[in-house]
Amino acid sequence: MKPFTFTDSNFDVEALQSNIPVIVDFWAAWCGPCRMIAPIIEELAGEYEGKVKVGKLDVDEHQQIAVRYGVRSIPTVLFIKDGQVKDQIIGAVQKSVFIDKINKLL
Repeated sequence: MKPFTFTDSNFDVEALQSNIPVIVDFWAAWCGPCRMIAPIIEELAGEYEGKVKVGKLDVDEHQQIAVRYGVRSIPTVLFIKDGQVKDQIIGAVQKSVFIDKINKLL
């Protein structure tokens, strides 16, 4: 399953008002570490379908949300539940780190 695509215009409804936890990967096409975690994000989207909304936000195309959340380096992955950021990861990490943080949201 492909990750959800977050944008400046859909972020508040799709991420902050979601009735399930949300993971947002802030990325850009030119970012090497972003490409390293992309397969992990895709796997998580499939493995947690229906339980967690997993998506990506391109910081080059949608800067407002990145600025709102103070994203200065990418990849930055936010873990959101009930409209609040509960945790984050900055940089490329192992899949197990993502799973650990997801399990704390569920």
